[in-house]
Amino acid sequence: MVSKQPFEAVVSAHGPTVLRVCRAVLGPVDADDAWSETFLSALKAYPELPAGANIEAWLVTIAHRKAIDVTRARARRAIPAGDLPEIAGTTHAESDDDLADALARLPDKQKHAVAYLYLAGLPYGDVAGVLGGSADAARRAAADGIATLRRTYPGVAARKAAAPKAAASKGETR
Repeated sequence: MVSKQPFEAVVSAHGPTVLRVCRAVLGPVDADDAWSETFLSALKAYPELPAGANIEAWLVTIAHRKAIDVTRARARRAIPAGDLPEIAGTTHAESDDDLADALARLPDKQKHAVAYLYLAGLPYGDVAGVLGGSADAARRAAADGIATLRRTYPGVAARKAAAPKAAASKGETR
């Protein structure tokens, strides 16, 4: 018989992954709230979770639903009017603004598939379970998302532009 870990161990083991997924899907502003809401919901449901369940996929599914809730709530919030003073925003230790911007420009299904596959490390079947659809559809969405990131992410474009110059300079030194 498989026994379950204490919930504190689950948070320690999977908390960073869930936070990375929340940041990729929602951005740094709303990610912390979604992370907290994910683990509050998980704490309530954890006693009924079967002992052999895939905890990481279960947590990412909860985080996905919380991200939908945050996105819906964001759409209902009032937009402040008037001039605001310019202040520098806080940065998060794990943030990469260029990558976050590139992820934010992806269609939702691609953004979520990339986040769940590459940041959470879920297999395609679990990604499909979270997003709805088949494993092949999850694979296609992730592949399309990565292809778009390779074309649009500034770091990749800069490396591609530098590669021919580097190859040419190596040829000249021989």
